[in-house]
Amino acid sequence: MLITKTPFRISFCGGGSDLADFYEKHGGCVLSTSINKYMYISVHPYFDPKYTVLKYSENEIVDDISKIKHTIFNSVLNEMNIHGVEISSTADIPGGTGLGSSSTFTVGLLNSLNCYKGKYVSKAKLAEEACNTEIVKLGNPIGKQDQYAAAFGGLNFIRFHKDGEVSVSPIVMKPETYKNLQENLVMFYTGTTRSANSILSEQKKNMDNDEKTKNLIQMCNLAEEMKKALENNDLSSFGRILNESWQLKRTLASGISNHELDRLYDVAMANGALGGKLLGAGGGGFLLFYCEKEKQERLRIALGLKELDFSFERDGSSVIYIGDKYWK
Repeated sequence: MLITKTPFRISFCGGGSDLADFYEKHGGCVLSTSINKYMYISVHPYFDPKYTVLKYSENEIVDDISKIKHTIFNSVLNEMNIHGVEISSTADIPGGTGLGSSSTFTVGLLNSLNCYKGKYVSKAKLAEEACNTEIVKLGNPIGKQDQYAAAFGGLNFIRFHKDGEVSVSPIVMKPETYKNLQENLVMFYTGTTRSANSILSEQKKNMDNDEKTKNLIQMCNLAEEMKKALENNDLSSFGRILNESWQLKRTLASGISNHELDRLYDVAMANGALGGKLLGAGGGGFLLFYCEKEKQERLRIALGLKELDFSFERDGSSVIYIGDKYWK
């Protein structure tokens, strides 16, 4: 058996600029971090090699991998011509909550199966293959940031160049600032999940709208400003920029926020938060806030939502177990 773990991510600023409709014209950038919540994928030769067994939110047993219903499993297994295996996926966080679960799954699956075949793949190549699977082959209306965040791990500034190339640069700051940043971030579950595809499809169409494009350009400028604030160990500016970026992001598509999410955000800002955002494409999932430690209890009481305890992680997608004989 072979097991990998691949981290979920938090995107702080610049989300949406990783869509090709935007970065091919203007270039894009995001500031994000991976966190210690993971997608685990195990691969094992199946007892009867005539069958392929998949275990996720559903179970599939097929005698022909072209019959697989799960689109990502289908694409990857057929592309790599892998069958006669049992693959299981388990996650710390449910899908549709804004932490990049679909791309985290794709990165983890590709890492697992490349290792299963005895093939080393760099983090950059792993992210590129995941983008190719989801965006090119499956035609999903998503961007590139989640795949790179999951593959590389760490707190990074990710730049999307007009020619499609992607560069990943770690944020350098004092250890004390890194520690304080983690301690001043709190995340709450809104109680709802959503599909990002409809929101992102609308956002892609809105790239023809000059005002929305202007707002996304300003979000990229804020991501650059946030990077400098962290490098200068200026966490108060980080909170302010987080708020400014969210106010702009809300304008990019109609489904990003709603009355209840706006109400929760206003409650948080009135009870100690300096800034925040809804994670992911919008519509539900997790709300993230920057709130100094001494004010967090007041914030928790005011919101009354389930909190998710987390910390940053640095490793990205990695193999955590290899049995005595696993390779294909």
